[in-house]
Amino acid sequence: TQKSGKIFKLPFAIDVYTGANKVRHNVWMENKIDSFTFSYNTKPDLINVDGDKILLCTKKDNKTAENYVHQIKHASLYLDRREALDYFAKNNMGELARGLSDKYAPLRRYTIGKIGAGKMKDVPSLVSTIEKLANEETDKKTKAAAIAFLAKTKDAKYLSIYEKNVNDSSYTVSGEALNGLTALEPEKAYTLAKKYSADAKGRLGEVVSTIVMSEGTEADFDFIYNRYNEMPLSQEKVSGTDAFTAYLLKVGNIASIKKGIDAMISFRNQIPEQFRSFIDPGIKGGLDKIAKAKGAEIEEYIKKGWK
Repeated sequence: TQKSGKIFKLPFAIDVYTGANKVRHNVWMENKIDSFTFSYNTKPDLINVDGDKILLCTKKDNKTAENYVHQIKHASLYLDRREALDYFAKNNMGELARGLSDKYAPLRRYTIGKIGAGKMKDVPSLVSTIEKLANEETDKKTKAAAIAFLAKTKDAKYLSIYEKNVNDSSYTVSGEALNGLTALEPEKAYTLAKKYSADAKGRLGEVVSTIVMSEGTEADFDFIYNRYNEMPLSQEKVSGTDAFTAYLLKVGNIASIKKGIDAMISFRNQIPEQFRSFIDPGIKGGLDKIAKAKGAEIEEYIKKGWK
């Protein structure tokens, strides 16, 4: 149905599946409402409208669960399989497991995310398959996603996976492994975080910053301050500012607190003005927490520095 007022003439394909056999019908959308009728000898297992996934439209399908199972088995496109996985996730269907063995790594990764965000995250068979991916997956981003999924369980039986991957060449994999290690062996994770802090980037850099700042003591101030202050202007530093704020709340030395506040305000002032509206609430909120916790002298110091 075309509701824009202007009628477009659009070619697209309708694929009719019977078993593994696909018959393609190339048709044209030419009117406000178009209907298409095709003859068949056996009831189709799937009718896949826009078989090439090229139409810019809002599509409402009335497919059954059986149709989507057939689609993920026989329709060849990435978007066909993703569409089926979305249906399985929404309806808590076991067929969602098919995505974990998809030939395309981003779909395997996408499936891990769907499982983690839904009601099936504790299904033993799915968790077991994700554990296997954490051990055997060759695509680094997907391997990292599997490790991140396991880390959220905080189950000690996955400790060996984190230990094995914490030195991986991929910052994403090593970062998720270190994050998993943190919940189980925080002291070891802190030692490793300090070790990696000099050149950690990406996800590893984010995890290192969080661990060092959350686990560090006042005696670590110079190390933590330098780590934060030397971070380049980046999303990593935006994320790390919350952890740095939490660390400053543990510091008692007034001079150190002021030095940390200067670093936060300096970071904020480096951000181009047109983007500050996105960043200011987070940084200012952190400074307000510090002011409230540390008293009048620090509150006044922040007021003078924040412009």
